[in-house]
Amino acid sequence: MGRYHIHRSYELFYLFSGERGFFIKDRVYPIRAGDLVLIDSNEVHRSIDMGVPNHDRVVLYYDPSFFEKYYPDEASCLTAPFKGSQVIRLSMKDRLKIEAMFREFFRELGDALPGYDLRLRHIAAEMLLQISRMSSRNKSTVTNVTGTVKKTIQEVVRYIEQHYGEKLRLEEMAQQFYISPGYLSRSFKEVTGFSLTDYLNMVRIREAQRLLRETELSITEIAERVGFDNYSHFGKMFKRITSVAPRDYRRQD
Repeated sequence: MGRYHIHRSYELFYLFSGERGFFIKDRVYPIRAGDLVLIDSNEVHRSIDMGVPNHDRVVLYYDPSFFEKYYPDEASCLTAPFKGSQVIRLSMKDRLKIEAMFREFFRELGDALPGYDLRLRHIAAEMLLQISRMSSRNKSTVTNVTGTVKKTIQEVVRYIEQHYGEKLRLEEMAQQFYISPGYLSRSFKEVTGFSLTDYLNMVRIREAQRLLRETELSITEIAERVGFDNYSHFGKMFKRITSVAPRDYRRQD
Protein backbone atom coordinates (compact mmCIF):
# COMPACT_ATOMS: atom_id res chain seq x y z
CA MET A 1 0.00 0.00 0.00
CA GLY A 2 1.11 3.55 -0.63
CA ARG A 3 2.26 6.07 1.88
CA TYR A 4 -1.27 7.41 2.24
CA HIS A 5 -4.20 5.03 2.12
CA ILE A 6 -7.76 6.24 2.22
CA HIS A 7 -10.44 5.89 -0.45
CA ARG A 8 -14.19 5.96 -0.93
CA SER A 9 -14.23 2.40 -2.18
CA TYR A 10 -15.03 -0.51 0.09
CA GLU A 11 -12.04 -2.83 0.30
CA LEU A 12 -11.95 -6.61 0.57
CA PHE A 13 -8.52 -8.07 1.38
CA TYR A 14 -7.92 -11.82 1.47
CA LEU A 15 -4.60 -13.40 2.48
CA PHE A 16 -3.83 -16.66 0.66
CA SER A 17 -0.52 -17.25 2.42
CA GLY A 18 1.97 -15.59 4.76
CA GLU A 19 1.32 -13.12 7.56
CA ARG A 20 0.54 -9.40 7.69
CA GLY A 21 -0.61 -6.85 10.19
CA PHE A 22 -3.46 -4.42 9.57
CA PHE A 23 -3.99 -1.06 11.19
CA ILE A 24 -7.69 -0.13 11.00
CA LYS A 25 -9.30 2.76 12.86
CA ASP A 26 -7.35 2.65 16.12
CA ARG A 27 -6.35 -1.01 16.26
CA VAL A 28 -3.74 -3.39 14.88
CA TYR A 29 -4.81 -6.89 13.82
CA PRO A 30 -2.52 -9.88 13.13
CA ILE A 31 -3.54 -11.42 9.78
CA ARG A 32 -2.73 -14.97 8.70
CA ALA A 33 -3.61 -17.11 5.68
CA GLY A 34 -7.37 -17.57 5.36
CA ASP A 35 -8.31 -14.25 6.97
CA LEU A 36 -10.66 -11.74 5.38
CA VAL A 37 -10.11 -8.03 6.06
CA LEU A 38 -13.08 -5.74 5.41
CA ILE A 39 -12.47 -2.00 5.14
CA ASP A 40 -15.38 0.43 5.17
CA SER A 41 -15.54 3.40 2.82
CA ASN A 42 -13.27 6.32 3.84
CA GLU A 43 -11.63 4.34 6.64
CA VAL A 44 -7.96 5.08 7.38
CA HIS A 45 -6.01 1.83 7.22
CA ARG A 46 -2.71 0.28 6.33
CA SER A 47 -1.16 -3.14 5.82
CA ILE A 48 1.92 -3.67 8.01
CA ASP A 49 4.94 -5.93 7.52
CA MET A 50 5.13 -8.40 10.42
CA GLY A 51 8.64 -9.59 9.60
CA VAL A 52 7.50 -12.75 7.78
CA PRO A 53 8.81 -12.77 4.19
CA ASN A 54 6.58 -13.54 1.20
CA HIS A 55 2.82 -13.39 1.20
CA ASP A 56 0.09 -13.78 -1.40
CA ARG A 57 -3.05 -11.72 -1.23
CA VAL A 58 -5.88 -10.43 -3.37
CA VAL A 59 -7.66 -7.12 -2.96
CA LEU A 60 -11.02 -6.13 -4.43
CA TYR A 61 -12.28 -2.54 -4.39
CA TYR A 62 -16.02 -1.88 -4.57
CA ASP A 63 -16.92 1.63 -5.65
CA PRO A 64 -20.07 2.94 -3.91
CA SER A 65 -21.73 3.16 -7.35
CA PHE A 66 -21.50 -0.65 -7.57
CA PHE A 67 -24.37 -0.95 -5.08
CA GLU A 68 -26.65 1.64 -6.68
CA LYS A 69 -28.26 -0.85 -9.07
CA TYR A 70 -29.60 -2.91 -6.15
CA TYR A 71 -32.67 -2.26 -4.03
CA PRO A 72 -31.85 -0.59 -0.68
CA ASP A 73 -32.27 -3.80 1.34
CA GLU A 74 -30.11 -5.71 -1.14
CA ALA A 75 -27.39 -3.05 -1.05
CA SER A 76 -27.54 -3.10 2.75
CA CYS A 77 -27.01 -6.86 2.73
CA LEU A 78 -24.01 -6.60 0.41
CA THR A 79 -22.33 -3.79 2.37
CA ALA A 80 -23.07 -5.37 5.78
CA PRO A 81 -19.70 -7.19 5.97
CA PHE A 82 -17.90 -3.82 5.87
CA LYS A 83 -19.96 -2.51 8.79
CA GLY A 84 -19.32 -5.44 11.13
CA SER A 85 -16.13 -7.17 12.21
CA GLN A 86 -13.03 -5.75 10.54
CA VAL A 87 -11.33 -9.14 10.27
CA ILE A 88 -12.91 -12.58 9.93
CA ARG A 89 -10.98 -15.83 10.40
CA LEU A 90 -12.72 -18.27 8.08
CA SER A 91 -13.37 -21.92 8.76
CA MET A 92 -11.69 -24.30 6.32
CA LYS A 93 -15.02 -24.93 4.59
CA ASP A 94 -15.68 -21.22 4.08
CA ARG A 95 -12.07 -20.62 3.09
CA LEU A 96 -12.30 -23.19 0.28
CA LYS A 97 -15.55 -21.63 -0.93
CA ILE A 98 -14.09 -18.11 -1.06
CA GLU A 99 -10.89 -19.25 -2.77
CA ALA A 100 -12.93 -21.12 -5.40
CA MET A 101 -14.82 -17.88 -6.13
CA PHE A 102 -11.56 -15.97 -6.48
CA ARG A 103 -10.25 -18.60 -8.92
CA GLU A 104 -13.42 -18.25 -10.99
CA PHE A 105 -13.02 -14.47 -10.92
CA PHE A 106 -9.43 -14.70 -12.16
CA ARG A 107 -10.40 -17.22 -14.85
CA GLU A 108 -13.09 -14.90 -16.23
CA LEU A 109 -10.69 -11.99 -16.12
CA GLY A 110 -8.01 -13.94 -17.96
CA ASP A 111 -10.26 -15.46 -20.63
CA ALA A 112 -12.08 -12.17 -21.30
CA LEU A 113 -14.88 -13.93 -23.18
CA PRO A 114 -17.92 -11.93 -24.38
CA GLY A 115 -19.84 -10.66 -21.39
CA TYR A 116 -16.99 -11.34 -18.97
CA ASP A 117 -17.41 -7.95 -17.28
CA LEU A 118 -21.01 -8.86 -16.42
CA ARG A 119 -19.80 -12.18 -15.03
CA LEU A 120 -17.14 -10.40 -12.93
CA ARG A 121 -19.75 -8.11 -11.38
CA HIS A 122 -21.93 -11.12 -10.63
CA ILE A 123 -19.09 -12.98 -8.89
CA ALA A 124 -18.10 -9.87 -6.96
CA ALA A 125 -21.67 -9.46 -5.65
CA GLU A 126 -22.04 -13.18 -4.92
CA MET A 127 -18.81 -13.06 -2.92
CA LEU A 128 -20.16 -10.28 -0.69
CA LEU A 129 -23.43 -12.15 -0.22
CA GLN A 130 -21.56 -15.28 0.88
CA ILE A 131 -19.30 -13.27 3.21
CA SER A 132 -22.36 -11.59 4.71
CA ARG A 133 -23.80 -15.02 5.50
CA MET A 134 -20.46 -16.31 6.76
CA SER A 135 -19.95 -13.37 9.08
CA SER A 136 -23.43 -13.78 10.56
CA ARG A 137 -22.74 -17.38 11.57
CA ASN A 138 -18.96 -17.29 12.01
CA LYS A 139 -17.93 -16.15 15.48
CA SER A 140 -14.21 -16.57 14.79
CA THR A 141 -13.21 -12.93 14.47
CA VAL A 142 -9.64 -11.76 14.95
CA THR A 143 -8.94 -9.67 18.03
CA ASN A 144 -6.59 -6.74 17.91
CA VAL A 145 -3.03 -6.89 19.21
CA THR A 146 -2.76 -5.71 22.81
CA GLY A 147 0.12 -4.51 24.97
CA THR A 148 1.03 -1.41 26.93
CA VAL A 149 2.60 0.42 23.99
CA LYS A 150 -0.20 -0.47 21.57
CA LYS A 151 -2.88 0.57 24.06
CA THR A 152 -1.17 3.94 24.45
CA ILE A 153 -1.03 4.41 20.69
CA GLN A 154 -4.73 3.46 20.44
CA GLU A 155 -5.45 6.26 22.90
CA VAL A 156 -3.35 8.67 20.84
CA VAL A 157 -5.26 7.68 17.68
CA ARG A 158 -8.58 8.29 19.43
CA TYR A 159 -7.30 11.65 20.66
CA ILE A 160 -6.40 12.67 17.10
CA GLU A 161 -9.81 11.52 15.84
CA GLN A 162 -11.50 13.78 18.40
CA HIS A 163 -9.18 16.83 18.20
CA TYR A 164 -7.99 16.91 14.55
CA GLY A 165 -9.51 20.39 14.12
CA GLU A 166 -7.19 21.85 16.75
CA LYS A 167 -3.52 22.76 16.49
CA LEU A 168 -1.94 19.47 17.47
CA ARG A 169 1.79 19.45 18.13
CA LEU A 170 3.96 16.44 18.84
CA GLU A 171 5.40 17.87 22.05
CA GLU A 172 1.98 18.72 23.46
CA MET A 173 0.51 15.33 22.62
CA ALA A 174 3.50 13.57 24.15
CA GLN A 175 2.99 15.59 27.32
CA GLN A 176 -0.70 14.69 27.26
CA PHE A 177 0.20 10.98 27.42
CA TYR A 178 3.22 11.33 29.73
CA ILE A 179 5.79 10.11 27.22
CA SER A 180 8.64 11.75 25.36
CA PRO A 181 8.09 13.19 21.86
CA GLY A 182 10.72 10.87 20.39
CA TYR A 183 9.16 7.79 21.97
CA LEU A 184 5.68 8.80 20.78
CA SER A 185 6.92 9.39 17.24
CA ARG A 186 8.79 6.05 17.04
CA SER A 187 6.05 4.01 18.70
CA PHE A 188 3.28 5.49 16.54
CA LYS A 189 5.16 4.55 13.38
CA GLU A 190 5.96 1.03 14.62
CA VAL A 191 2.38 0.28 15.67
CA THR A 192 0.35 1.91 12.87
CA GLY A 193 2.73 2.03 9.93
CA PHE A 194 2.07 5.79 9.62
CA SER A 195 4.11 8.68 10.91
CA LEU A 196 2.07 10.73 13.37
CA THR A 197 2.00 13.69 10.97
CA ASP A 198 0.88 11.52 8.06
CA TYR A 199 -1.95 10.06 10.11
CA LEU A 200 -3.11 13.46 11.34
CA ASN A 201 -3.21 14.73 7.76
CA MET A 202 -5.14 11.64 6.67
CA VAL A 203 -7.80 12.20 9.31
CA ARG A 204 -8.09 15.89 8.45
CA ILE A 205 -8.41 15.24 4.72
CA ARG A 206 -10.95 12.47 5.30
CA GLU A 207 -13.14 14.93 7.21
CA ALA A 208 -12.58 17.57 4.52
CA GLN A 209 -13.84 15.09 1.92
CA ARG A 210 -16.99 14.52 3.95
CA LEU A 211 -17.62 18.26 4.31
CA LEU A 212 -17.07 18.81 0.60
CA ARG A 213 -19.65 16.13 -0.17
CA GLU A 214 -22.25 16.94 2.45
CA THR A 215 -22.12 20.71 3.06
CA GLU A 216 -22.06 24.00 1.17
CA LEU A 217 -19.20 25.39 3.25
CA SER A 218 -16.51 27.18 1.27
CA ILE A 219 -13.23 25.38 0.76
CA THR A 220 -11.49 27.98 2.93
CA GLU A 221 -13.97 27.37 5.75
CA ILE A 222 -13.49 23.62 5.43
CA ALA A 223 -9.72 23.96 5.55
CA GLU A 224 -9.98 25.92 8.79
CA ARG A 225 -12.53 23.58 10.30
CA VAL A 226 -10.36 20.49 9.82
CA GLY A 227 -7.27 22.10 11.32
CA PHE A 228 -5.33 23.76 8.50
CA ASP A 229 -4.39 27.39 9.13
CA ASN A 230 -2.83 27.72 5.66
CA TYR A 231 -5.15 27.32 2.66
CA SER A 232 -2.29 26.66 0.26
CA HIS A 233 -0.94 23.86 2.46
CA PHE A 234 -4.44 22.37 2.71
CA GLY A 235 -4.80 22.32 -1.07
CA LYS A 236 -1.42 20.69 -1.58
CA MET A 237 -2.06 18.07 1.12
CA PHE A 238 -5.57 17.33 -0.21
CA LYS A 239 -4.25 16.70 -3.71
CA ARG A 240 -1.32 14.69 -2.39
CA ILE A 241 -3.65 12.30 -0.57
CA THR A 242 -6.65 12.17 -2.94
CA SER A 243 -4.89 12.94 -6.27
CA VAL A 244 -7.42 15.71 -7.02
CA ALA A 245 -7.82 19.31 -5.89
CA PRO A 246 -10.59 20.12 -3.35
CA ARG A 247 -12.64 22.00 -5.93
CA ASP A 248 -12.43 19.12 -8.42
CA TYR A 249 -13.37 16.64 -5.69
CA ARG A 250 -16.52 18.60 -4.93
CA ARG A 251 -17.46 18.69 -8.63
CA GLN A 252 -17.03 14.91 -8.87
CA ASP A 253 -19.70 14.41 -6.23
